[in-house]
Amino acid sequence: MQKALSYVRRAVDEYEMIKENDRVTVGVSGGKDSLVLLCALAELRRFYPKPFTLSAVTLDLGSGGMDFSPVSALCERIGVDYHIIKTDIKEIVFDIRKEPNPCSLCAKMRRGTLHEAALSLGSRTVALGHHWDDVIDTFLLSLVFEGRLGCFSPVSYLDRRGITLIRPLIYMPERYALGLARRLELPVVENTCPADGSSKRQYTHDLAARLEKENPGLKKRIFTAVQNGLWKK
Repeated sequence: MQKALSYVRRAVDEYEMIKENDRVTVGVSGGKDSLVLLCALAELRRFYPKPFTLSAVTLDLGSGGMDFSPVSALCERIGVDYHIIKTDIKEIVFDIRKEPNPCSLCAKMRRGTLHEAALSLGSRTVALGHHWDDVIDTFLLSLVFEGRLGCFSPVSYLDRRGITLIRPLIYMPERYALGLARRLELPVVENTCPADGSSKRQYTHDLAARLEKENPGLKKRIFTAVQNGLWKK
């Protein structure tokens, strides 16, 4: 956990992600990344010089077969207020709309619902579990499929909603998050989404792995390019 905290503390400090007395809501999908983020922020909360409160929200997309009761138990153990929001997103995206590119609409609907949930809890800061590898995958996704140089930012302010999105895991490699989740025996919930493993994002994730194997150090160079070119203050 100390190593995880060093990654998170670096990102939070460098990009001033948390202000004094912030109410931070963590979007918890049940995957390893969001659970690692939740535990790291819960630990950071104990000693960070700017006091903040923490809550967690899970969106039940209606895919079925996903039991979040172990996540609820984890939140109770670490002292985090936890809420499960039931939605009909899966039905709308796959059964009614039959979207050929379901991930785009699903992401849009999930964002809107998560933001509404955070606001209802009195929170205007939402923490997302995007890690170091997600930075690289998103950059390649924009380049390959959209023909532009783009990536999410460490901190994004949504002025229409008055919400700030923060991504405290941007310096944490996925392999470390995976190892930490196993060591801490976090209650990872298996994703039952019909599109899991076959999306454009998965394609760019696999592409990044192939390019790294052929050109060792390439992923690190891409991350540095994003940091210096797109995130430069």
